[in-house]
Amino acid sequence: MTYRGMLNTTDAADIRGLEQDSDSFDSILVHQHDMQRAMATIQIQKHGHAHRPKVVPSKQTDLGAVLAKPVNIHRFHSLAKCDCDLTDSPDEPKVDGDVELSNEISAPYEVPQFPIEQIEKKLQIQRQLNEKQSGTSRGIVVGHLVQHSPSSSEDQLSVGGEPTRNDADINFQRVSISGEDTSGVPLEDLERASTLLIEALRLRSHYMAMSDQSFPATTARFLKTVRLKDRLDTSTGKSVSDIIRNMSVTSLQADMQARQSLAMVVDPWDVEFPPDENYIIKPKNGVFHIYKDETLKDELSFQYPDLSQFVNDMHVMCNMIADGPLKSFCYRRLCYLSSKYQMHVLLNELRELAAQKAVPHRDFYNTRKVDTHIHAASCMNQKHLLRFIKKALKNNANEVVTLTNGQPMTLAQVFQSMNLTTYDLTVDMLDVHADRNTFHRFDKFNSKYNPIGESRLREVFLKTDNYLNGKYFAQIIKEVAFDLEESKYQNAELRLSIYGKSPDEWNKLAKWAIDNDVYSSNIRWLIQIPRLYDIFKSNKMMESFQEIINNIFLPLFQATNKPSEHPNLHRFLQYVIGFDSVDDESKPENPLFDNDVPRPEDWTYEENPPYAYYIYYMYANMTVLNKFRQNRGMNTFVLRPHCGEAGPVQHLVCGYLMAENISHGLLLRKVPVLQYLYYLTQIGIAMSPLSNNSLFLNYHRNPLPEYLARGLIISLSTDDPLQFHFTKEPLMEEYSIAAQVWKLSSCDMCELARNSVLMSGFPHFIKQQWLGPNYFVDGINGNDITRTNVPEIRVAYRYETLLDELSNIFKVNQKCGSTTSIHDKK
Repeated sequence: MTYRGMLNTTDAADIRGLEQDSDSFDSILVHQHDMQRAMATIQIQKHGHAHRPKVVPSKQTDLGAVLAKPVNIHRFHSLAKCDCDLTDSPDEPKVDGDVELSNEISAPYEVPQFPIEQIEKKLQIQRQLNEKQSGTSRGIVVGHLVQHSPSSSEDQLSVGGEPTRNDADINFQRVSISGEDTSGVPLEDLERASTLLIEALRLRSHYMAMSDQSFPATTARFLKTVRLKDRLDTSTGKSVSDIIRNMSVTSLQADMQARQSLAMVVDPWDVEFPPDENYIIKPKNGVFHIYKDETLKDELSFQYPDLSQFVNDMHVMCNMIADGPLKSFCYRRLCYLSSKYQMHVLLNELRELAAQKAVPHRDFYNTRKVDTHIHAASCMNQKHLLRFIKKALKNNANEVVTLTNGQPMTLAQVFQSMNLTTYDLTVDMLDVHADRNTFHRFDKFNSKYNPIGESRLREVFLKTDNYLNGKYFAQIIKEVAFDLEESKYQNAELRLSIYGKSPDEWNKLAKWAIDNDVYSSNIRWLIQIPRLYDIFKSNKMMESFQEIINNIFLPLFQATNKPSEHPNLHRFLQYVIGFDSVDDESKPENPLFDNDVPRPEDWTYEENPPYAYYIYYMYANMTVLNKFRQNRGMNTFVLRPHCGEAGPVQHLVCGYLMAENISHGLLLRKVPVLQYLYYLTQIGIAMSPLSNNSLFLNYHRNPLPEYLARGLIISLSTDDPLQFHFTKEPLMEEYSIAAQVWKLSSCDMCELARNSVLMSGFPHFIKQQWLGPNYFVDGINGNDITRTNVPEIRVAYRYETLLDELSNIFKVNQKCGSTTSIHDKK
């Protein structure tokens, strides 16, 4: 591939033909008139619009004089992207001379004087583009190779009815590839890859639609052009816009009421209570079903994939990621995306910086950013915890804080039993910070949650369910929340634990939050569910895996069915956005299972179920719960598990099928097929390089900059500030270290911040305030640079590149006719 001038390529046969035509000076004279016309046509004004200079006919035109004039072809492909006809530009007044060509070029780039052969090639390309534009109405956009880009009229309309903008209007240096075959692989491999990738995209769209989780609108529009047999339901995958329209706060009036309530600082726990229902809720094969009466005959039909369907889809996906030609295709596309981004940065970095400088007030520090992966029990830094413990020991020394062997102990007695005073306490003595000894030792890392190595102190200060009903923990959380509110532009999604040990855990957690008024407009909650069945079973705490499912999900169904009987839980759930699954992924397990696997009520072994087993039953029950809550006019939840930090790559297959976003995703670097699918479906990945550096992967080997360059939706998160960070603002510490190590630009950091808000579970109207009223629209129409500080050049590049990749896949399918499902072939 040759990058010359406009960075374009042509078919080798065409080039050879042109070279033969230009072997003699006679052939050059034959094309002289075409050269003049084409060179005049490709002259582009600064604002990227086609501009047609006047060509004055002359009987004797000096070819050398024509060639001596520099030709501005940097925006050559921009002309091809314009929807208007090339002849629509206004004429300029006549001037003396044969050809009036501007000598203006875009600094800092210079255009050399080209040999005749190169000019001939460029003219041939221009003629081809002109013929395509005039001879077809298929909507081909040559600049980014979208032969038929499906569009949705509702996605193109802004909330306020403002006119939409075209990404092609954004003036920057684009990298385009022309020619019949732009994939770089044989046609047979491309057709096979297209079939498999479309099947994988369809699978995820159905899983997301069933669970009311989001699916990117652009990919969804491409999928609508493909007629595949629908095995799960007749509805199409829901896009981000569809999900937003079905949220509990959908109308402008509701948005206004929510804004007014925030402005008035009313009681956040004063929420609306829907009327109670009398549905009967019973588990069946590990998934809760909802019946209208005691007879259990009339059921509310809420669809979800049964276990056999999930197992089949898992095997299909695992076969895909092991397919040789598909791996090669995806690896080549990922390498192309990396190279294309590097070229984009080389050509447009100064333009992006200039666009950011032109925005008043806004910079990286005052753009909204969300810590999308942080655990509540470690959301403070070690110095903050030390100060709090000293303050509590000084002010509440005689307060009874725990029971030891049935005897109450005050806080002073607890420290006396350890022979410690406030003067003795230091950060080093707390010993909560991860070090080199925790690398690949998750057991040692977990012990770091115990200050001074004492589990009693963890129970007193870092638990919601203790003798003091989580009083100290609530105070620490509120101090962290105050710091976030003081910074104004930083927000967090804190993980609180529900273990599934008993059915009253939910009510205790909700009571803790409401009694201690643990609320902040900068904080939302995720519920993390540790995979600890084997420990509970070995301690005789339960008989089967079904008990964990009952303890986790039955209280949620009951609170949805009869909110008045569970008022605290109903109030608390308004600020819960989803579920997380946590534990050491590197534990040995059998990652795949078949249809013969025992159902939860029959899983009575002491062995822990595999990761996929946990995730499936979390997903299936959440799907039914979301449908139930949606029918009741309540908020719904998403699945955002820890995934791909270590262990088998099959964990990432589970995340691809069932999770809206994931945390970590390090193992994607080893699976090109999955990495490419995560890109095409724009799955959010919350990455924590400092956490990975202490546990599983050295910082310089972290794939975050590679993922970001390729266009995956990446956000920076802290994971555990107590173990990994030193400063009062751990999220800013994470950004600053990443920027220094990987030389991230201001545009890169603002893009990461914008991604974090898009991935987050904050309400729709809040995201509109932070990102702009149309934030859910793809392309530049969804970006407000005055709020995000992300240049429209970067947003347009990302959108056009995604269209390129989807077009490469789907255009083959359209040429070959309707695709047959993999399941149909079996």
